[in-house]
Amino acid sequence: MRLNLTKKQFVLILSVLLMISSSTLMAQQQIYSYSQYADNLIPINPAYSMLDKAGSLNLMGRKQFIGIEGAPSSLLFSGSLPIESIGGAAGVYVLNDQVAVERQLEVNAFFAKSIQLTSTGFLAVSLNAGVRNYVANYSSVDPTGGDGQFRDDVRETRPNIGFGVMFYSSKYYLGFSLPELTIRSLGTASVQDANYLKNHYYFSGAYLADLTDDIKFKPSTLVSYVNGSPLLADITGTIYLKEQLGLGASYRTNKKASGIISVNTETFKVGYSYQFGIASNNLGGFNAAIHEVSLSYRFGKTGERKLL
Repeated sequence: MRLNLTKKQFVLILSVLLMISSSTLMAQQQIYSYSQYADNLIPINPAYSMLDKAGSLNLMGRKQFIGIEGAPSSLLFSGSLPIESIGGAAGVYVLNDQVAVERQLEVNAFFAKSIQLTSTGFLAVSLNAGVRNYVANYSSVDPTGGDGQFRDDVRETRPNIGFGVMFYSSKYYLGFSLPELTIRSLGTASVQDANYLKNHYYFSGAYLADLTDDIKFKPSTLVSYVNGSPLLADITGTIYLKEQLGLGASYRTNKKASGIISVNTETFKVGYSYQFGIASNNLGGFNAAIHEVSLSYRFGKTGERKLL
C-alpha cells in the first residue's frame, strides 16, 4: 500500500513526533542537563562563580537529531564578574530551549557571596531572580484548526527565583541548589505535565587530584531530583594533561554515556562532547546522539588555568 502525504501533513506528523519524543526526554532529564556540567555550573548553582577570581563569559550549545528541522536544541549563556571589595560576584545566565514549535526562554541575574570557614575552606551562597517565557505556536502546525490539540497557541511569562550554597577549596567543591522555584505550572502545551517545568533540586561535587606533575584527575558528579521521577545522576571522570588537554567520559543513570574533550588556556577553553544511549534498544539501532559545544573566555585575574 502506498501512502501519499501532502507537505502540510508531513510537517504535522514530524512536529508531533518531535514533541512527543522531546516531552519524553524532558520527563526523564533536568532542565540543565549538560554533559559538560562540571566546568559550567553557574546556571545550576551560581555560588560556583566564587571559585574563580577572574571574570568569565561562557557559551554552550546542544543539538539533537542534526539535519532535521525543529529538532531539540538548546543554547546556554552565562557571565560572571567578581566583586573583590565585598568578596562576592554578580552575573547573568540565559537559557533558550527550542523543540519543534515549543520554545522556552529564561533570563536570570544572580549575586553570590562567600565567607572563609577554615584555612582552606570557604562557604558561598547565591540568590538568582529573573523571568521565564514559554511559547508554543501550535497554530503553525495545523493552520486549519481541524485538530483541537493544535488549535490554540500558548504564550506565558512568569517570574523566577532560586538559591544555591557551595562549600569549596582549591581542590574540591560540594554544592546544593534550587535554581528554579516553581510556584505553579507554566503553559498548557504538551510539556505541561512533564518534569521540565517543576522544581529541580541539584547536588554537585568534584575533586581535583594531582596524579603526577603533568597529569591531574577530576572525578565529578551531578545528582538531580524532581518530585515524581527517579533520581538522576551523572558521574564523570576527566584527565588533564599538562593542564591543557582534557579527556573525559561520563555515565548518566538514564543509560546515557558521553565522551568529552577540552582544550584549556589561561584565557580560553573550548569543549566538545558526544552523548549517546547505551541501552539495549540503542545499541545497533536508532540512537538519538546529542552534540554539545562549549566556549569560555576568562578576563581579569587569569594567572592560572581553571580546572576545577
